[in-house]
Amino acid sequence: MVDITHKISTLRSATAMATVKVSLPETIEAIQQNLVPKGNVLEMAKTAGLFAVKNTHLSIPDCHPLPIEYTAVAYEIKDLTIDILFTVKTVYKTGVEVEAMHGASIVALTMYDMLKPIDKNIEISTIKLVEKKGGKSSYKNKFRDVLTAAVFVCSDSIFAGDKEDRSGKVIVEKLESYGVETTHYEIIPDEVDFIQDRTKKYVQENQLVIFTGGTGLSPRDVTPEALEPLLENRIPGIEEAIRNYGQDRMPYAMLSRSVAGTIGDSLVLALPGSVNGAKESMDAVFPHVLHVFHILKGSNHDAK
Repeated sequence: MVDITHKISTLRSATAMATVKVSLPETIEAIQQNLVPKGNVLEMAKTAGLFAVKNTHLSIPDCHPLPIEYTAVAYEIKDLTIDILFTVKTVYKTGVEVEAMHGASIVALTMYDMLKPIDKNIEISTIKLVEKKGGKSSYKNKFRDVLTAAVFVCSDSIFAGDKEDRSGKVIVEKLESYGVETTHYEIIPDEVDFIQDRTKKYVQENQLVIFTGGTGLSPRDVTPEALEPLLENRIPGIEEAIRNYGQDRMPYAMLSRSVAGTIGDSLVLALPGSVNGAKESMDAVFPHVLHVFHILKGSNHDAK
């Protein structure tokens, strides 16, 4: 199965459709009057679909087991055609499109099985996805201009040339995948003056200023102390999202001191210095965190 451990859980929904076409008006009448020998077609087919959707991962090899938290089956009868609309919802890391299509398919097959004794020319067609919501596709941020970022690696040892940077490069790669252009990348010592100087300079030129490193508990880790006096608005929700995401994957994440806040129209982030810490922090909040620029733009427009 595809690795989804890096994803976050969001509300996801999908609606699928399948069409059953009968050949006789008497078949539709038997369904509506509950005269089919095998029983109530609409209710039995619905029940079969509910069982099926909860077991999709047992039929489709690459589907993940996931919590099915809502299902709904609706029928639309037009002449000799019955449209089946099957809706599924979950709060999870991956979508429920296949689950919805599987449910609709089984409803259609159950109807076929129940109706074949009275109608030998039933057709099943148009099994398709009607709508899906949730996940990255529903939280895309569109901006008139490309967002830009400055990325700083705060590390005395890397600055001295004793180690090679990997965390900063991970952040740059992640930003690129989200359509954010890194206009400046620099390795600096973990010192208050350096951090504050770079922050003041580059918030004027970039929407994002990201630091990696210097967020641990050592007296030498001073990135939070350097940034906190400069932030105009702290955003605890971002910090909590980063910490919670990391805690689910690494028990030591609770010891990190990530920082998030705004200066003017720029978002400033201080992320852990380890490669995994930087990568997981980006996965925890991107691309959803980019919505902050819509909020900032709206707030500044209101202020004017």
